[in-house]
Amino acid sequence: MKASWKLFGGLSVFYVLMTVIYWQVGGEPVGVAGMLLSACLAGMVGFYVWFTQKRIGVTLPEDNLTAEISDGAGELGFYSPHSWWPLPVAMSACVFALGLVIGWWLSLIGLGALVISIIGMVTEYEKPEIASAH
Repeated sequence: MKASWKLFGGLSVFYVLMTVIYWQVGGEPVGVAGMLLSACLAGMVGFYVWFTQKRIGVTLPEDNLTAEISDGAGELGFYSPHSWWPLPVAMSACVFALGLVIGWWLSLIGLGALVISIIGMVTEYEKPEIASAH
């Protein structure tokens, strides 16, 4: 993480310097604002990574020059072997986007379908607790 926060901190400083140069050259206000916002975003990410590294308080394998690949191994989590839910999510998102072009009524239908399909995708592997009759 040490390399990460240094990278984002340096990127933030770079964006600030380029913003000043762009402003002095006569850049437009929207470009100056966009570059300043990019500097703020890089600074926020850099601060978050630095703060997280300080809070963890250990040297991570990616910061250790003598670390092995297996030092960073661990549980990656659960990944669905197959799922049909991304298909209705994508289709309802397309209907919602087309509704912005065609008419507001289609956007409402697409938004409703999108909410239902996102809930279905998120709760796909949720099992309800079955109350035992003991």
